[in-house]
Amino acid sequence: MELAGAVRDADALVDRLRLPDAFREPARRAARLFPLLAPESYLARMTPGDVSDPLLRQVLPVDAEAEVVPGFTIDALDEAEAHVAPGLLQKYASRALLITTGACAVHCRYCFRRHYPYADEPRQLRDWEPALAALAADASLREVLLSGGDPLTLTDARLSALVDRLEEIPHLMRLRIHTRLPIVLPSRVTDAFVERLTSSRLTPVVVVHANHPAELVNDCAEALRRLVRSGITTLNQAVLLRGVNDRVDALAGLSERLINLGVIPYYLHQLDRVQGTAHFEVPEERGRELIAALRRRLPGYAVPQFVREVPRAAHKVPLT
Repeated sequence: MELAGAVRDADALVDRLRLPDAFREPARRAARLFPLLAPESYLARMTPGDVSDPLLRQVLPVDAEAEVVPGFTIDALDEAEAHVAPGLLQKYASRALLITTGACAVHCRYCFRRHYPYADEPRQLRDWEPALAALAADASLREVLLSGGDPLTLTDARLSALVDRLEEIPHLMRLRIHTRLPIVLPSRVTDAFVERLTSSRLTPVVVVHANHPAELVNDCAEALRRLVRSGITTLNQAVLLRGVNDRVDALAGLSERLINLGVIPYYLHQLDRVQGTAHFEVPEERGRELIAALRRRLPGYAVPQFVREVPRAAHKVPLT
């Protein structure tokens, strides 16, 4: 599998992208706090030697991750309070979320679950029985979200076995998969995966995560087209990130490429205030200015909702 060849070492990343030696030691230090992981497919879209490359910034460990900043905490969304059963979170009415795995194909340096206790969550299908029982017992639920980590790091067999069990719960109508793999490891969007989703009794929705138009090229673009042309509703969530997409040209380019591929720009998230990510934060007012500029430039359907997740709120909180 391509993931086996991903870069996991700070020196290898510096060498692969021809970065100045001054980046080595900070990257080594920060990678001890939160491991480095970047697949070759994603690295190939970066410009060697460009230390400001917006894709590089998303995966390069830096010393700022060690800074303790007031207001930035380990569990910024109070997800520990949302547990219904092992591996099962419920934050909003009518839907619940399964933490299917702690594995990802890329370690985004702004990850809101970089401190999540994945070791405490289910690993084998039999371990999911309490969560499945809780889903079955709550007839108000209509939709289940598969998250992680990234659910597409599971094999087709393991993912299908879990979906089989969810299909047995009669009041569930929709299956939503939140994944970054179509962006960073597009080969995971196989014919077999698409066939499993489109043959399900549950209506599938795939939510991908791209932050910059430079991500949406070549094999990534083809993977997204494959999802869309199969009839699967495909949405994109982005995070507003300093030095990555905090300019109107970047966000407009992202929305236009998504729309041209048939993917709906869904949310632009204000950064979750997780310890180690403060250097990515963009002021909310700047976010509002960017959304206003997008509305002037793009058709309404191409403008994402600018939102913040607030613990225990009934829904994502609009910021415009």
